[in-house]
Amino acid sequence: MGSPQITENPTIAVDEDEENGISAECKELIHGCRKEKGWRTSFLYEFQGFWCQPKEIDAILSFQKHYLARDSDVILATIPKSGTTWIKSLTFAIMNRNNVPVSDGNHPLLASNPHDLVHFFEYKLYANNQNPNLSILPKPRIFATHIPFGSLSESIKSSDCRIVYVCRNPLDTFISSWHYINQLRRESRPPIPLEEAFDMYCKGVIGYGPFWEHMLGYWKESQERPNKVLFMKYEDMKEDAMSHVKMLANFLGLPFSVEEEKQGLIEEIVKLCSFKKLKDLEVNQNGKSIKNFDNKHLFRKGEVGDWVNYLSPSMVHQLSKIMDEKLGDFGLKFK
Repeated sequence: MGSPQITENPTIAVDEDEENGISAECKELIHGCRKEKGWRTSFLYEFQGFWCQPKEIDAILSFQKHYLARDSDVILATIPKSGTTWIKSLTFAIMNRNNVPVSDGNHPLLASNPHDLVHFFEYKLYANNQNPNLSILPKPRIFATHIPFGSLSESIKSSDCRIVYVCRNPLDTFISSWHYINQLRRESRPPIPLEEAFDMYCKGVIGYGPFWEHMLGYWKESQERPNKVLFMKYEDMKEDAMSHVKMLANFLGLPFSVEEEKQGLIEEIVKLCSFKKLKDLEVNQNGKSIKNFDNKHLFRKGEVGDWVNYLSPSMVHQLSKIMDEKLGDFGLKFK
């Protein structure tokens, strides 16, 4: 599927630190990329068919070169603002339940932000020119990413590691992203107007977008290799969290025993990882788990359908039409 035709805007001034600290390879690469006004930074660059910032591109290049997947690895993939923090906490709780009882008052999720427990490839592990020795980590390893399927390292695609993908209705994803980005923009940069952000979103210009290509990459792989990729929707998870936690555990090869179910362990995990529980924790109200991203901004409402409070009927029609045109033929629909 081709990338949207977008006209470069040469009048935008580049932030002084936008290219600071990135490799010479990355600098040379982005100077040949198409670019468009960014939501948070001066520009987003079209890289390998999707849009992102220079420092993200640099980290992704390092990740693609150096990361070697193990068959036991679990990769959590999402579009930003689609339930990333939630799926990290659920997966961590499921995979570590034999080492750390969910009912333990000292459970890591009560003292650490989920992003500190499950690291991003592009924001943590390979950011800032790092090349960590991940081979020393015990099995199974859990990692996370916003990178589209096509740009994952070849070792991930060829190995038997598992990928869990969570997406969300684009109407809600847009509103959540708009609020989030405006919280992160520098004081010297005024908030991006809703209408302007919406136009960019519909063209596909948002971090790791176009959203439809991001979704379809993982959707198609989940259809072809269901044992490799588990595709979940945020709305379905909200509607029936317990059955999705059970599904997730089965996919990970760690099904709940009859005894665990009788003891209410699934319900305990759902409660431990609930939006309200995580939001109210002190660790999630203070500090930064990812550079430049305050933990408190990770939790806004977590509701389904909040878009009705912001989008005009014409905007809803426009985005719904794009969703139908780009996703409908592949059987990917949202409530």
